[in-house]
Amino acid sequence: MATPRVLAMVLAGGEGKRLMPLTADRAKPAVPFGGMYRLIDFVLSNLANGGYLRVVVLTQYKNHSLDRHISSTWRMSALLGNYVTPVPAQQRLGPHWFSGSADAIRQNLNLIYDENPDHVLVFGADHIYRMDPRQMVDAHVASGAGVTVAAIRQPLAMADQFGVIEADGDRMTGFREKPADAVGLPDAPGQIYASMGNYIFETQALIDAVKRDADNPDSKHDIGGDLIPAMVKAGNASVYDFSRNVVPGSTERDRGYWRDVGTLDAYYDANMDLISVHPIFNLYNRRWPIYTGHESLPPAKFVFSEPDRIGHALDSMVSPGVIVAGATAEGSILSPGVRLDPRSLVQDCVLMDNVRVGERAIVRRAIIDKNVVIPDGERIGIDPEQDRRRFTVTEGGVIVIGKNDRIVPL
Repeated sequence: MATPRVLAMVLAGGEGKRLMPLTADRAKPAVPFGGMYRLIDFVLSNLANGGYLRVVVLTQYKNHSLDRHISSTWRMSALLGNYVTPVPAQQRLGPHWFSGSADAIRQNLNLIYDENPDHVLVFGADHIYRMDPRQMVDAHVASGAGVTVAAIRQPLAMADQFGVIEADGDRMTGFREKPADAVGLPDAPGQIYASMGNYIFETQALIDAVKRDADNPDSKHDIGGDLIPAMVKAGNASVYDFSRNVVPGSTERDRGYWRDVGTLDAYYDANMDLISVHPIFNLYNRRWPIYTGHESLPPAKFVFSEPDRIGHALDSMVSPGVIVAGATAEGSILSPGVRLDPRSLVQDCVLMDNVRVGERAIVRRAIIDKNVVIPDGERIGIDPEQDRRRFTVTEGGVIVIGKNDRIVPL
């Protein structure tokens, strides 16, 4: 049997409003993560590791940072016809932007016509996970369905947070968006199938579906909300249980890991999942690496060894270019170019590129975006009321400071 010809389309056009202020001047998939990466690196790494090397990334909002990252980092061999290319909204079909994910596909059908693939992968751009897409493609081809939706088992109590899939075996029998009356799975009554936002379409089925959807005045032109229910009703949809996906090098602890980092608290928690001794999500799996671009920076440096200023980091991830100068970092992620000045303390934080923490400053449970300078003696994460008056504070109590924000000393 011939290997099917596959085109991957990555949907990266969302505004990411719930991640403000991290998305104040960048698209959600361009948000830094884990010190060295961008959110989009995870889906692109999964596709690359799976051998799917013809990828278009559909962008729309605040896309400059994202486009630059893709263009400078994700270069494929043109000799072999491979590419990863950003495709901004072009208003090809009239003077309007994408009105939904299905409309984004419809406005870019020319890309599908040019490649003429057998199947089209339509994956989201802002989830943290490892997945071998080849296994899902194989299951999709074997099903004979027009679309296959990747599903992850989640607690029944969380059904109102997801698109919930109802299935009879691998055949999808229903799809409902955030239902309040979901029913558990036959083999696991306390669980539901939640859509991961990853789809594989038979090409003609996708083309037909988006064209029909465009003619429906009642549609919101969303893949999950409109296309999939219509294809389920037509008996043309199957489900792929993510728990069956086995990634080379995975462990029992991190197998099946998937996080939707759609809120600041979820983003913070996913970062914290990286730093334990046996991490919940293991970035050190070299058999299925997560790729990204690396700036030319020197190794991290830890200096001073005196009773009241010892440069060290515990239970932390420290990127190139970091200088810990007689300071302490605990349970934190330090991105490239971060500097911690003498006698400062950083606990349970995500510090992005070029953040500087001044002498004797204390920062706890914070996300601090690029280029922020924490003044000498500053106290962040100590007084909740004071923090709320000055910064964004999440429901979970995490302080968030935006890119280039200037902090006035207390």
